Amino acid sequence: MKNEKSLQETFAPNGICFGCGVKNEKGLRIRSFPEGEEVTAEWRADEHHQAFPGMLNGGIVGALLDCHSNWTAAHFLMKRSGKDAPDCTVTANYSIKLLRPTPFDVPIYLKARVVESTEDRATVEAELIANDKVCATCKGLFVAVREGHPAYHRW
Repeated sequence: MKNEKSLQETFAPNGICFGCGVKNEKGLRIRSFPEGEEVTAEWRADEHHQAFPGMLNGGIVGALLDCHSNWTAAHFLMKRSGKDAPDCTVTANYSIKLLRPTPFDVPIYLKARVVESTEDRATVEAELIANDKVCATCKGLFVAVREGHPAYHRW
């Protein structure tokens, strides 16, 4: 694991999201880091994340890809607009393809990149990799919310 602060620790230190909330002790606590045009993460599962012996639950796979992609969009939109902090973004839609079973007892790597964007939204493509194999992919649309939305200023 990296020693520097993740996007989540930097911009949402009090976040409670199940997938990426720094303050959610029962959550997945994804830590996402910008690396060039991509955002990457390394994550380790616990035994209770299994669907069946040795394999990661598909819902956990979806949560990992959703939250990591959302932070990829937020970071991209922040950098593009020249802001010091990201607007809060939410998932408008996402779909995952489970390509092969994901082992739970090895490091899980996430890679995501923005492939399309407008002023307040970004389409992200992401991969979940274990044992050097792409186990799942994701494509989603993430939108910066405005005042009046329940997630406005949640970070």
